[in-house]
Amino acid sequence: MLFALYLAIHYWTPFCRLAQLGLQAAAPLLLGAVMAYAVNILMSMLESRLFPRGGSLSRPVSLVLAYASLAAILALVVRMVLPELVQCVGLLAQQAAPVVEQLNQTLLDRNLGLDQLLESYGASLADGSVDWKQALETVGKWLSQSLSGVMGSMLNLLSSAVSTAFNLLVSFIFSIYLLMGKERLGSQCARVLRTYLPERWYGGAMYVLNTVNGCFRRFVVGQCTEAVILGLLCMAGMLLLGFPYATMVGTLIGFTALIPVAGAYIGAGVGAFMIFTASPVKALLFLLFIAVLQQLEGNLIYPRVVGASIGLPGVWVLAAVTIGGGVLGVGGMLLAVPLAAAAYQMLREDVRRRNLPAEEPPETER
Repeated sequence: MLFALYLAIHYWTPFCRLAQLGLQAAAPLLLGAVMAYAVNILMSMLESRLFPRGGSLSRPVSLVLAYASLAAILALVVRMVLPELVQCVGLLAQQAAPVVEQLNQTLLDRNLGLDQLLESYGASLADGSVDWKQALETVGKWLSQSLSGVMGSMLNLLSSAVSTAFNLLVSFIFSIYLLMGKERLGSQCARVLRTYLPERWYGGAMYVLNTVNGCFRRFVVGQCTEAVILGLLCMAGMLLLGFPYATMVGTLIGFTALIPVAGAYIGAGVGAFMIFTASPVKALLFLLFIAVLQQLEGNLIYPRVVGASIGLPGVWVLAAVTIGGGVLGVGGMLLAVPLAAAAYQMLREDVRRRNLPAEEPPETER
């Protein structure tokens, strides 16, 4: 162990490169494990409700229903958001066309250098001072560079798209394998830990893993509940205030609210752009409404809903989100709250255990 630590310190740079290469190679598998963990929550609920007595078909049917439900939700969100967004972009382009035409007419009326340029070019043609060979070579080089750049960009984009699609397919297949054999995989991991760890360390490791797993599970459920509440509040508020696209923007904000605290701002940006195409004044009022709603959500709804579901007080939820976001960005926000909840729960139980009154020894007969 010490020798391995010495090698890691002495060859730190190659070790980091090797670790980075390993993470890049295992990225589809890690993504598949994350997908399996999230889908397992819904799959377990469906399996316990639909097949309380078990059966050979309970796992496959529950797995298919879980993935189909998530795909249907995603398709519904895209169906509600994408057409409206395309329509808003088209409306904005239609409104911008008269402005561009007016600007063009203004430039033509003022003759901002266009006539002088044409006269100079005509004079050069008349006196034969234009070097056509050099001009054609320059144009040819420019076209060659432009075409090569465009082809290179298209090839890179195509390669990236194919690589992403392949990684997603591998992640999806790996998640199915994990979900179909999760009990066997869990027993194998527990057997390995029991074999190579002392009994005391094994008990502590299982306690930590079970606590973290419970906190993450409750966090995902609470986060989804909070996103639904925020989306419904946003939709209701927009309908009451007379903002356009209330249903679509509320759905989008509820979907992006799966990112803790900051997710609603992402949906608010898209929503403000869409409302701006209808009324710039209402877009400003919408941003004010979202700021108020976000303060209500971040300081009241989120700590109570998510904090109550994972057993973490609201003040520590805010602290975990702030610190996690500052260290690791959005990923830190997602990981900090359940990790803080697990640490809080283990610390609370350890403090309670240490402060239990010591049992008095039994009295001996004299």
